[in-house]
Order: sequence, then structure tokens, then C-alpha cells
Amino acid sequence: MFRPCIDLRGGRVVQIVGGSLSDSGNGVRTNFESDLPPAWFAARYREDRLTGGHVIALGPGNDQAAREALGAWPGGLQYGGGVNGDNARAWLDAGASHVIVTSWAFRDGCVDWSRIDQLTRSIGRERLVLDLSCRLRDNAYWVVTDRWQKFTDVQLGPETFQRLANACDEFLVHAVDVEGLCRGIDTELVARIAEWSPIPATYAGGAKSIEDLATVQRISGGRVHLTIGSALDLFGGTGVKYTDCVAFNRGAASTS
Repeated sequence: MFRPCIDLRGGRVVQIVGGSLSDSGNGVRTNFESDLPPAWFAARYREDRLTGGHVIALGPGNDQAAREALGAWPGGLQYGGGVNGDNARAWLDAGASHVIVTSWAFRDGCVDWSRIDQLTRSIGRERLVLDLSCRLRDNAYWVVTDRWQKFTDVQLGPETFQRLANACDEFLVHAVDVEGLCRGIDTELVARIAEWSPIPATYAGGAKSIEDLATVQRISGGRVHLTIGSALDLFGGTGVKYTDCVAFNRGAASTS
């Protein structure tokens, strides 16, 4: 199924090349920046009954924009970006269905189980999405944190997914090496996610056509959802029509 997104940088809706993010903010390659407010996109998703999408804050200066988007589709969007044990509840109260936790769940290159336990106790595992965005190294997928620049010691595989699935409701996995490039999805990663994850997961990265959506549906048996960003016409892309994605979901729902 298609999952929508709202990526925020400096309070504006953008699409970027994921691998170009850095702590300094210099050198970020931006594919798209909208003049429309984030709430406009959220309202569109609400009108089309698209649930499970995410609002991601790419750095500081996005809190107000994120709250406006969540307020326009309360309970319909997940929120990620700097989420931790202190602010997770506030983002749920702002209208997020789930919070997405990324770098805060890892420390010194490893999963920080004490932090994850803290979150599950405070908000419940049913409101938590763990971000396992990854890069390929030595023929294996490794979780990356800190704006996708720092490799952890966590290799994606059945044991990783199984253990973390006990602590969350869903996974979000960006294929960082192809994120924002519109050169096609990493089908190998999609297949592995479908094989390894016992709970729902959303894949993002590289989608360039509506055929990619059908491919993800087919090779995952409907167990992995797809986020389409830079190729989508809502974000200035030419490869995928938003209305076709909405129609795909409706068709898939009617046959399930």
C-alpha cells in the first residue's frame, strides 16, 4: 500500500537526497521545496483517507509546521524527528498516531534497550515505530543514525527484526543509498524486510513509478508499504501521479 509523507526542513515541505544530509546542513541536495504549508498536504491525505503516513522533521525549526500538519489530520499521521523519552507523549498529544524513534534508540552504535523500555512504558508499544533506516556495506544492510551519516553495529536480519518487533508496532526503513534519487527501489531490501519482519513495515527510497508500488506489493505479499517522495507529482516529480497512488490503495483494499 502507498503511505504518504511530509518531510520538513526549515518549516517547509521538501524532498531531499537522503545521503546528502549532514550535521552542518551544508551540501544538502534538495529536489523540491513547496510554497504550500504542511497542513495543506496533511489535509489532502485526510480527504483521501490515507493513513499511516509520516511527518519527518529534518533538523531544527520544524516544530510549529509539524504541529500544524498533525492537527490537520489527527490520528492519521506518524511523527518523527528528534523524538525521545521526554517529548514523545507531547507529539502524540499533538495528533500523531505514532511516534517514530530513530537515533535516540541507539547509543554508542548499539540498540539502547533501556531507552526503548522507557518509551514502551510511557506510551505503549502500540504507539511506537522504530526507524531502521540503513545503508549497504560489505553486502549487508546496517542501521545508520544521526542524519543517516553514522553506521551502527546493528545489522538488519531476522534476529534484529524479531527482537525489536516485541517493542514496537511498526518499522520504518529508508534505503538511504537510493533515497531521493528516483532510480528505482531496492527490491532486495524490500524482500528481506518482508521475510524478516513479523510486524508491518514501511519502505522508503528510490521509488520512480507506480510500477514500483505494484512491485513492493507483489514481492512482499502486501506486508511492506511504500512511501513515494521525490517522484510524486505532489512534490514536483514526473514519475508518479498522486491520484494513481490513491486509486491503487482503493483497489488493493477492495480485493483484500
